[in-house]
Amino acid sequence: MSRNPGTPRLLRRLNDRAALELLLADGPLTRAELGERTGLSKVTAGQLLARLEERGLVEVAGERAGGRGPHAALYAVVPSSAYVAALEVLPDSLKVGVADITGKIVIEITLNPTDGKDPVKAVHAAVQRACDAAGIVMSQLRAFVIGTRGVVDPDTGDVRWSIDLPSWHFGVLASLRSTLGASVTIENDVNLVALAEHRYGAAVGHDDFVIMWAGVGQGLGVMLGGRLHRGITGGAGEIGWLPVPGEPLPSDVTHPQSGSFQRLVGHDALRGLAGTYGTIGSTVPDQVRNGGDAYLEEVAARLALGAAAVAVVLDPGLIVLSGEIGRAGGDRLAAKVQEAVARVCPSQPRVVTTRVAGNPVLRGALVAALEQAREQVFSDTV
Repeated sequence: MSRNPGTPRLLRRLNDRAALELLLADGPLTRAELGERTGLSKVTAGQLLARLEERGLVEVAGERAGGRGPHAALYAVVPSSAYVAALEVLPDSLKVGVADITGKIVIEITLNPTDGKDPVKAVHAAVQRACDAAGIVMSQLRAFVIGTRGVVDPDTGDVRWSIDLPSWHFGVLASLRSTLGASVTIENDVNLVALAEHRYGAAVGHDDFVIMWAGVGQGLGVMLGGRLHRGITGGAGEIGWLPVPGEPLPSDVTHPQSGSFQRLVGHDALRGLAGTYGTIGSTVPDQVRNGGDAYLEEVAARLALGAAAVAVVLDPGLIVLSGEIGRAGGDRLAAKVQEAVARVCPSQPRVVTTRVAGNPVLRGALVAALEQAREQVFSDTV
């Protein structure tokens, strides 16, 4: 039986990658601390840091006082060694965020695209505007992740179907890559919210959970075994089309309001429900936020139909309410949905509200973009 032992070059690369990940997670660290955590000798750790410093990936970021001897240098990843861009595409706006390799957001802007019919021009202009505002050049961007409301084909990476973004179609991804570079990815927006919730929010430490997005549209982000579940066609999570008791089946799948569950919990339905209960508020989220117990229990009962259907099929254990309705209802709504689900579902999942601060789509897109960029930057250091 032949063996293929690791070459010195491969071992150095693995050590470099491990050191960079440690510095990102726990840094700044001294040479001795890095050696202890990686199992490397002080000499090897010193050679590693010198190599990474020469590549511009690591820098001295201060000192740590020791005993009677000289202070030990603290090393950290150079934030400007690479940047990533995240975008949320909406029918009337483009939201752009740029972060450095450490994950720190350096700029976040919202723009009205000058040419909404040309996705490539609109995205390029928005990214250029964000880079100019952040004082960086586009060549420093190592990954771009774009979140859309559409169904993204897992095979091609293109938007396969979108109701309110008709100009995002097959071929757009290839055009974006020819303009911005190969590291462009398009992802469903609620899937990106799931990534953000898993990294920063209520699903930290949970590898099996779902995001239930309630807002203008309804969506579901599914994570199983720590990985997004997209389905064969990318359509996993299109919960707005879920058939529910008392609502007619969809008659036209190209119409955004024809889904049974969408008709039950969409803005029009909840606005009408607020009128029935005398709930005040200029917007549906305001009505949910200000609603009394009777109104909120009815909203929860409707959302619970979708949550229970998901629970009996996937048994995720944790359901996170997000979107403008989930945020507005907060812990009150989540508790009522959990109670309603428990009455009709034997698995009885825990239901909580989102804990992601800021724009969850952009936060999730940055998570995905940083994973790509770090793979590029950290995997070839020697």
